[in-house]
Amino acid sequence: MVNDGASTPARWGHMSKTESLLYWLTDRLIRFAIALLLMLPFDLRRQVGGWLMTRVVAPIGGYRGRIRDNLNLIFPDLSEAEVWRLVHDVPDNLGRTLIELYSARDFIARIADEPLTGAGVDALAEAHAAGRPVLLVTGHIGNYDAIRAALILRGYRVGGLYRPMGNPFFNEHYVAAISAIGRPLFPRGRKGLTDMVRFLRGGGMLGVVLDQHMEEGELLIFMGHPARTALSSAELALRYGALVVPTYGIRRPDGGFDLIIEAPVPHGTAQEMTQRLNDSLEAQVRAHMDQWLWTHRRWKEKKRRRARKG
Repeated sequence: MVNDGASTPARWGHMSKTESLLYWLTDRLIRFAIALLLMLPFDLRRQVGGWLMTRVVAPIGGYRGRIRDNLNLIFPDLSEAEVWRLVHDVPDNLGRTLIELYSARDFIARIADEPLTGAGVDALAEAHAAGRPVLLVTGHIGNYDAIRAALILRGYRVGGLYRPMGNPFFNEHYVAAISAIGRPLFPRGRKGLTDMVRFLRGGGMLGVVLDQHMEEGELLIFMGHPARTALSSAELALRYGALVVPTYGIRRPDGGFDLIIEAPVPHGTAQEMTQRLNDSLEAQVRAHMDQWLWTHRRWKEKKRRRARKG
């Protein structure tokens, strides 16, 4: 599963020399840290990756403030002890996920024997046998690529739609890393869209991460507040007769994952289907608050309204 968001390559050619240099230096630091982590055993690698994200990257990157802002909006009565726990645990999950994506062989080995669970397992198998296209929709919770890897291991044809990173130097090796988990991958943009549609119409399954703010998205409800959400997954499903299945790779304390395949979302309007996807993810977020990406600026519409009132 990879990101469904706005495309960034168009601005790569408009970077200043200073911006380009900063991106290059940042990327070299990231490459160095990843190279050191990859020298460690897998479980220790994940632990250290989480520690670095929590103790180093989160304070520098302003993640702690974003987490607090989002929690204050959605759960204003949350105790300070619980807020502080999430300020620590959310970046930890992010760091573990990132190094897992760079550890394809170990990551795949870890989930190889994990069973698929949930009300949609049989429906997914039937779609695979019939060659029916499927949209596998998830969010930034647990490890969002666990389901894609697990299904590829089982012989399913699963591709992913991804948003190129803003840092072109980082994007180069990030795409190589997630490609090692499985292909094909489709970058957002005209060329990627054409190839993606061809793959989907041919009976492929496409992994999409839905929970990013989309400037041109529909204003739907997520966690009790309006959030602009892309309708593209539902629109593709309606256009090509595809199954829409919410899926999640939820992290367990023992280092494994619960691979959840929920019942398919019934076809209706694109807005109705996407709201059901938001509701599905919300239930997972409420159950596993420390595993969702609270660092993301998901509720920009709410902040705009506050600014206008001010």
